Amino acid sequence: MRTVFTRAALGATLLLAAGSSRSTAQALDAAAGARTGQRLPANAMPVPFTVGERLDYDVRFGSLKVGNGSMEVREIADVRGRPVWHTVFRINGGIPLYRVNDLYESWFDVTTLNSLRYHQDVDEGSYERTRRYEIFPERGMFRENDRPEEPTVASPLDDGSFLYFVRTVPLEVGKTYEYSRYFKAAGNPVRIRVVRRETITVPGGTFKTVVLQPTFQTKGIFSKNGRAEVWITDDDRRLMVQMKSKLSFGSLNLFLRSATGTK
Repeated sequence: MRTVFTRAALGATLLLAAGSSRSTAQALDAAAGARTGQRLPANAMPVPFTVGERLDYDVRFGSLKVGNGSMEVREIADVRGRPVWHTVFRINGGIPLYRVNDLYESWFDVTTLNSLRYHQDVDEGSYERTRRYEIFPERGMFRENDRPEEPTVASPLDDGSFLYFVRTVPLEVGKTYEYSRYFKAAGNPVRIRVVRRETITVPGGTFKTVVLQPTFQTKGIFSKNGRAEVWITDDDRRLMVQMKSKLSFGSLNLFLRSATGTK
């Protein structure tokens, strides 16, 4: 069960493709930066999200509601002198005798979306673990907590920044996209198959969506055996409105309840 909720945290941030014009995106993000004391540079990558975007989800195991999730773009921050997007994902809830309270945070460069810092605070049942990653794209290295540095890939992305990066990529139905940018090389390649369009209804409303099947070279929901599907809005915002997984012992599903602060 611990692995299920850990991979759910990854899934709830996953995927989206962009569609805003460069001038509109930069104008909105500059205003967002002004609200947080940081401004985007002129060469910042245009993105379909901005400071203040927050998505809230119902989390269900089969038909049973077991908790709540949220993902938000909290601020434009500074890491080692670089302006970065700071995003936060939370999931909490559980079933009798098993509770979950997870927090995942990412800091990624506004010009490249390369990850510079990644935090995991995992509290699932009797399992607790805190990981703090510092990632150095310019040197091709990363460090976990106080361990020695290890090599990373070119243009590294962590779980959160990878999924915001995918929001900037045009995704076409019928195609499969492959990336080798996950900061731990063993997790590559990440594949995203765009399978169909579908109109669905969730607690947050009715949406026209594009359905994706993501695959990471890791264990859990988004492994080859996880058979997960993700529904994202078929518009410029590309918001994740639903996620369903099919596991050997049941299904773990997320449904959008509300969306605020979106572009």
